[in-house]
Amino acid sequence: MFTKRTLTSIALLGAGAIALAGCSGGSDAPAEENSDGTQTVTLMLNWYPYGEHAPFYYGIEQGIFEEHGIDLQIEAGQGSTKTAQAVGQEQVDFGWADSPAVMANIDKGVKIQSVGVFLQTTPSAVQVFADSGIETPEDLKGKTIAVSAGDAPTTTFPLYLESVGLEESDVKQQNLDPAGKIAAVLSGQVDGLIGFAHDQGPTIAGQSGKDMTYLRYSDAGLNFYSNGLIAPAGTIESDPELVDALVQATSEAFTAASEDPEAAVAAMDGKDPQMPDAAVLQDQWEETMLLLETDATAGEAPGTNAAEDWESTIEVLSGAGLTEEGASVDSYFTDAFQPE
Repeated sequence: MFTKRTLTSIALLGAGAIALAGCSGGSDAPAEENSDGTQTVTLMLNWYPYGEHAPFYYGIEQGIFEEHGIDLQIEAGQGSTKTAQAVGQEQVDFGWADSPAVMANIDKGVKIQSVGVFLQTTPSAVQVFADSGIETPEDLKGKTIAVSAGDAPTTTFPLYLESVGLEESDVKQQNLDPAGKIAAVLSGQVDGLIGFAHDQGPTIAGQSGKDMTYLRYSDAGLNFYSNGLIAPAGTIESDPELVDALVQATSEAFTAASEDPEAAVAAMDGKDPQMPDAAVLQDQWEETMLLLETDATAGEAPGTNAAEDWESTIEVLSGAGLTEEGASVDSYFTDAFQPE
């Protein structure tokens, strides 16, 4: 049923060959197979569906998840923290969430682990209209930028400013919720916002009809992991074959979606009433494609994680006070399910 890998990864988790056991709905009882031989698996996203999520819908449409024995059911999320907690409580089988939120929840005792980060270059960026006159970080001096206190792009903003040679006092920060940030940019109340360039930027461009400029943290040498798959610790122990099947299928779906971006986005059509329009989705997915690797993973299958990138992520996020200092990579991530 599920694609087989060597039993090495299973042995690393201290488990032998086991019968396929499900975790759907948080139940410890063995999952029943569907009539087509698949197992229903729920995946909670980090937010309502947007372009970044195209591979999941395309993977379903193309039968990729089915080939791995999975009937994937996608659920909208309400932020990565809530997704991480829902996975930890086994209200859903798996989650798709931002690494800083995942790591912070693990620090607080939530029993989850990352099983593969796919957005490996941070989408964090200062986002402004292309006609704003802000073309370089130096142009931010004296400007007002909308932020959301506590999120990773805002908390690491001082590190970005330091990287580009600015003082925190050089830029006025206006604290707003995510929706408020977009509204403030559209109305001209602020000069720009901090957030994910592959999400808010295309949304603002679509609503305003104006091009956007992105001052990316990664261009200043500041990078940390973003969104990826998370699993309950119990499922990783009891059903590593299922975890592996989901990781392999997701990696294949990301590859397929990257090879045919238009078809991938078309697979999202009509799947959620709160989804952006097709043009915005297309822009969001194409921006996402720029984030799928680092120098350490260039040319590897999507979702392949490098220990050095995790170590760098821990260093950046702990330095910003988002996660604990001195934590080891394996406290957040298991490499037992690297894509083939």
